[in-house]
Amino acid sequence: MSLKLPVVLTIAGSDPSGGAGIQADLKTIAALGGYGMSVITALTAQNTLGVEGIFEVPVAFIERQFDVLARDVSIDAAKTGMLVSPSIVRAVAGRIREHRIARLLVDPVMISKNGTALLEEEAREVLAAELLPLAYIVTPNIPEAAYLAGEGIASIDDMKQAAKKIHGLGPCNVLVKGGHLEGEAVDILYDGLRFQAFGSERIETRNTHGTGCTYGAAIATGVARGLTVPEAVERAKRYIIAAIRFSFSLGAGQGPLDHMAALLREKESPEHFQD
Repeated sequence: MSLKLPVVLTIAGSDPSGGAGIQADLKTIAALGGYGMSVITALTAQNTLGVEGIFEVPVAFIERQFDVLARDVSIDAAKTGMLVSPSIVRAVAGRIREHRIARLLVDPVMISKNGTALLEEEAREVLAAELLPLAYIVTPNIPEAAYLAGEGIASIDDMKQAAKKIHGLGPCNVLVKGGHLEGEAVDILYDGLRFQAFGSERIETRNTHGTGCTYGAAIATGVARGLTVPEAVERAKRYIIAAIRFSFSLGAGQGPLDHMAALLREKESPEHFQD
């Protein structure tokens, strides 16, 4: 008898340095017991110092990747990352609707850590109008949430107000990530009725390349495995903290997380991350 792995589709850009994007997503999905597939929206030339070039995959080929996978394999959950342009956002939203993917996590990636724009200004409006209403959960960081909500965020109360406004754009669940604020790293989840806070220690390291991609992929994998959104967030939070704790220096800039920390490090018990 074969054991069916939950299938998670990541729709994002490629990071040749391996720390973020498609590469980080696939590592995370595998580490947490899922089977990862990918639709690549863009190729990047980047390293630990930053993004130096972006090549958009033609929309027709993005759609072809999606169609070939969806007609062959049942997708349990999907996650979007770097979408670059209005035409790519519209194409992805169209395919999400056409293939009736209900458990969609939208990571509204807008700017890289070194300040490179990863989502064009017009595309941000299209994402809010066409993709967020399809989202089961959206996971903006503080700058992204401030843009989507149209107001500044300087406190947990501000995060809650932003989550309410973003929920009004259509997603079922909103997780505002608080890593950009001072103090304890607190994320706020809002489902339209209540707020839940997920706190964790703040680990001092510059090696945080791909944190947002990894966290979103971990949540999507939990949802694909049948966890509720709060359960998936809590499990993903434990996973990301371990990955950051064991992050390492690679190259001259911001190093990557250790996506296999929960499985390979003696200091972290794998059982701690099981359902």
